[in-house]
Amino acid sequence: MRYRVLGGTGIEVSTYCLGTMMFGSVGNPDHGDCARVINTALDQGINFVDTADMYSAGESEEIVGKALRGRRDEVVLATKVHFQMGEGRNRSGNSRRWILKAVEDSLKRLGTDWIDLYQVHRPDHSTDVEETLSVLSDLVRAGKIRAFGCSTFPAEEITEAHHVAERRGLHRFRTEQPPYSILARGIESSVLPVCRRYGMGVLTWSPLASGFLSGKYRKGGPIDLTTGRAALTPGRFDPSLPVTAAKLDAVERLVELADGIGCSLPELAIAFPAAHPAVTSVIIGPRTLPQLESLLKGASLGLDDAVLDRIDEIVPPGTDLYPPDGVWRHPALTDTALRRRPLPDRAAA
Repeated sequence: MRYRVLGGTGIEVSTYCLGTMMFGSVGNPDHGDCARVINTALDQGINFVDTADMYSAGESEEIVGKALRGRRDEVVLATKVHFQMGEGRNRSGNSRRWILKAVEDSLKRLGTDWIDLYQVHRPDHSTDVEETLSVLSDLVRAGKIRAFGCSTFPAEEITEAHHVAERRGLHRFRTEQPPYSILARGIESSVLPVCRRYGMGVLTWSPLASGFLSGKYRKGGPIDLTTGRAALTPGRFDPSLPVTAAKLDAVERLVELADGIGCSLPELAIAFPAAHPAVTSVIIGPRTLPQLESLLKGASLGLDDAVLDRIDEIVPPGTDLYPPDGVWRHPALTDTALRRRPLPDRAAA
């Protein structure tokens, strides 16, 4: 396992990070099995574990906390805040009020006194970014978190946050966590260059492109739209759609490339993000121990220029063959009132 420094924090983390979104009710409800996955990952050299309060409504954090008992000092532990937790108002977002409550809840579920990396899971345009940076800076000074970052922020939001931090004398985002895979390379255009400019660490997620780079879905093969990820978002897996056809065409060419260098498609897929100089760590999210073992086979794989050039031919740099799952969309794209000027009143003269 290789290690890299996380942004400017001085903290060394493994090139691959164990993501725990699939631990708990939405993935693997067997806590003992999840603990075995975590401990096996640590035994294989992974020292970076990423979770979030909203994963299985807090259950993932509880699983991680129990599994790390006796091994907490070995691990760089990351979690996130933003999404709705429970019923009622003011139980989500990036406000001071909610973050102060959410961090205490996460610390309790994780069974720890501190969080190494606390991440804002998505932007929140109802909260001034200065308010968010201010409370996160206070948490660093209080020793409850060691550093903080953002997740799935567009480049302009990252830049604004850094400008605000500098003007107001606040701590700044040290990391960004965006989706990145061979099939979804959009962050190469602006997010990754901005992160390099500010010396931020980058933790990428979804290296298997929602399963399309797992080898499970092939052109001309059957795709069961009633199970797994396909059942949750069948429109993303419908082979009759042009966007799905483009992904499947690329998969066939990537399988041929992987065969040519003696590795599997998933091994090629998880090696690709780690090859980018802006990327610190690649999040892998196994549900079971066999899935972890399969993914770790690609942890030592390095891709030379010839292989990366071939990937560039199949999916050009900066290109998204599909809109990555979970990407934040600006409210102006979802709220018509933010992009339509009201008609003037036409009172009678």
